[in-house]
Amino acid sequence: MQILGIDYGRKKIGLAFGNTEARLAEPLRILRYEDIKILSQKIGEIVKEYNIEKIVVGISEGEMAKETKEFGKKLEENLKVPVIFQDETLTTQDAQKFAIEAGINRKKRKLLEDAYSAAIILQTYLDYQK
Repeated sequence: MQILGIDYGRKKIGLAFGNTEARLAEPLRILRYEDIKILSQKIGEIVKEYNIEKIVVGISEGEMAKETKEFGKKLEENLKVPVIFQDETLTTQDAQKFAIEAGINRKKRKLLEDAYSAAIILQTYLDYQK
């Protein structure tokens, strides 16, 4: 099963791709946006392109949780793809640490941070599936 991981933010989201057979997630890209409807359309195009059957959205406690849940529910309704929420606590720090250890320079690291966070969110989900 092909799965899309999302690290949701108010101005940009990180995307990662993975599947249940290989149980591996990899950073895909960053999408910057101003209009949530256009963002939803772009995600819909990615869902079709990669034959996505499930979406995993990172969620944390706090003020963003409600907004993230609403975003996930709208995606599920619009794209007709199940959306699962996965705890994203500390994923940004983990993504930064991974990128530093991989020797990625600061500029590129900052550009890809959200995609790496999405990959960590998705990998965590895959690791706990049987």
